[in-house]
Amino acid sequence: MANRTDPAAKSIRGTNPQNLVEKILRSKIYQNTYWKEQCFGLTAETLVDKAMELDHVGGTFGGNRKPTPFMCLVMKMLQIQPEKDIVVEFIKNEDYKYVRVLGAFYLRLTGTDTDVYLYLEPLYNDYRKLRQKQQDGQFHLTHVDEFIDELLTKDYSCDIAMPRIRKRWTLESVGALDPRRSALEDDFEEEEEKEEDGMDIDVEVHEKDYYRGRSPLRERDRDRKRDSYRYRDRDYDRERGRGRDRDRDYDHDRDYYRDRDRDRERDGDRDRHRVREEKDYGREREREREGREKERRDRDRGRRRSPSRSRSRSRDRKDREGEHRKRHARGSASPRRRGDEEAGAREEPKKKEKKGRKDDGTDHPDPEIAEANRLRAQLGLKPLK
Repeated sequence: MANRTDPAAKSIRGTNPQNLVEKILRSKIYQNTYWKEQCFGLTAETLVDKAMELDHVGGTFGGNRKPTPFMCLVMKMLQIQPEKDIVVEFIKNEDYKYVRVLGAFYLRLTGTDTDVYLYLEPLYNDYRKLRQKQQDGQFHLTHVDEFIDELLTKDYSCDIAMPRIRKRWTLESVGALDPRRSALEDDFEEEEEKEEDGMDIDVEVHEKDYYRGRSPLRERDRDRKRDSYRYRDRDYDRERGRGRDRDRDYDHDRDYYRDRDRDRERDGDRDRHRVREEKDYGREREREREGREKERRDRDRGRRRSPSRSRSRSRDRKDREGEHRKRHARGSASPRRRGDEEAGAREEPKKKEKKGRKDDGTDHPDPEIAEANRLRAQLGLKPLK
């Protein structure tokens, strides 16, 4: 019952006011000792006394993310939902700065865009110091105007996500807000008016002195005129004598700059050709390197032995070994057997010669018989012996 929202409270931004605080932080606040002991049974009237006792602002701190009393009082205001007049009185309170900051924080969560800019922007002129508790438990020194700027410009403040509001220039364009006027503008306008009045008086005094002949400005102008009259004739005579030299120098400078521009163009063309040649040379070197790599790959591929080639080589090696064995066997045979083999080897050519002789008689030793046998062979007759 103690954690429920007041039944008479209205929904804010379409939801329960307590839902503006994240669920995890809300549960930690419900379990906090300060919430249970100090915030139980508070009303809009008694809440002011607890707000006056605050000595720092902040969200959560420590390893277990313990909420601060400032956050517990914000949660209590969301629960009981005080009237707008009470919140405005909190903001206008100049005696207790933490009460003012508490009301500004609550209005930033629940107020409209126009009310937020209307009631919070005047707090930019409050430069009093505030103690803000960091997440590590240490205190950090800040000011009221810095805290208000954080509420208006940041998305998070005191570990709570701020509801989005429209930009000020958007509200000004639709006429919901008047253009902002700084409190320092009146002082600036007064100073500008004083400066303008002083400048007018000084200008009048200087004008009177100028026409009376006692002004420093007039004396300065007189000195300049005197110097100009003194050196005008001398400069004129000098320039007349230097007219031709000036023309000649002009022609020389013109030729010099023209030659310089031509040399620059040539240098640029030379640089372009050199860059192109370097690119071509780089391409040639790249092609040569690719060719060498291709030859190396082909050579490595040729070195690899294929299965068929290895088998053919093994077969050739076996044939050579068989021939070697045969020659060794013939060399180690007996003389008689070797003689028989040699005789047989001598008879083989004779047999080949006999076999090689033709049967038609055309190879007869006698040329006449050979010619006759050739004719008889053509006629189909038997050869002559």
